[in-house]
Amino acid sequence: MAETEIISSSDNNEQFFEGVEKLIEIWFTPAKNADLRKITRKQWENVLKIVRCEIISFTQSEQVDAYVLSESSMFVSRRRWILKTCGTTTPLRCVRAVLQLAREVAGHERVHNVFYSRREFARPHAQLKPHDNFDSEVELLDSFFGDGRAYIMGPEKDCWYLYTLLPLEGTVDALEKEQREVSERWGGEPDQTIEILMSGLDPDVMDIFTRAASASAADATKASGIDKIIPGMVIDDYLFDPCGYSMNGVAKDGCYMTIHITPEPSCSYVSFESNVPVSSYDEVISRVLQAFRPDKFVLTVFATPDSPAAEVPRQLKKFSSLGAFEQKESQYCQFSGYSLHYALYCKFPS
Repeated sequence: MAETEIISSSDNNEQFFEGVEKLIEIWFTPAKNADLRKITRKQWENVLKIVRCEIISFTQSEQVDAYVLSESSMFVSRRRWILKTCGTTTPLRCVRAVLQLAREVAGHERVHNVFYSRREFARPHAQLKPHDNFDSEVELLDSFFGDGRAYIMGPEKDCWYLYTLLPLEGTVDALEKEQREVSERWGGEPDQTIEILMSGLDPDVMDIFTRAASASAADATKASGIDKIIPGMVIDDYLFDPCGYSMNGVAKDGCYMTIHITPEPSCSYVSFESNVPVSSYDEVISRVLQAFRPDKFVLTVFATPDSPAAEVPRQLKKFSSLGAFEQKESQYCQFSGYSLHYALYCKFPS
């Protein structure tokens, strides 16, 4: 979160920041010598001006470039681009520029798939177009990618929105058959992503992510236990002034994790995301919940059939509770090439 994005509420004079992020991920079809990492930092800076954010820090592994932004993060690998931004940023406005750079600089001619997702905003009326409503977001995405699929999961106040080019199985038309044939030609690539989107965080934990309590980002990372959630990550972290925290972690195998924290008591929010390939996310989920102690969280897991995490969505579907949390909503979907589990958990009354 960026200090400049914090606004005062006229109702109670408390500080408010929209921690809920908009997440867009674009996969390009592999092509000889094509690589999104050919796009320069200056070119990315120009793209991010459209989004209304800027680069704060940078780290990389052999397979992924990771940028900490003034509002969350960006990850760039050979054929995948991920942009995750909070506040009142406008990430979908930059898609046209990214597609142009991918074609003219990186050598990628074809988009293989797209994922756009977010939770319901705390204050949707404060968002800028097209992010003021999901229908407008879908309309803009369709203008770039054709006829995509839009889904809404969960109850109204805690719903999770998803746009993708993937159809639910059993509804495959000629275009989707073509996508499958393309996938078969290049052999596919195992993929998995877990997101934990938390609200109502423990105030004592949130205090760690203020300049009053922590002298540096490294201090906050260690005190909170973030450094132990996924061992082996090279961590690039940032502590905002007067409060707020962002981090990216990268590993040699191309894995990443990213955490963003809005600690204000009136709007506390934490997001965790990683593509670490494991057969069970039990330990990761447990460490995240122990670190932040939320009252409520949305959990999503995507996995391809050839991923080590392929059975995780089915495993999660079987559980109605998770420790001190009760599962309020759960949906399992089988897409063309991916399985998805969405669940909403709330803490049991004390």
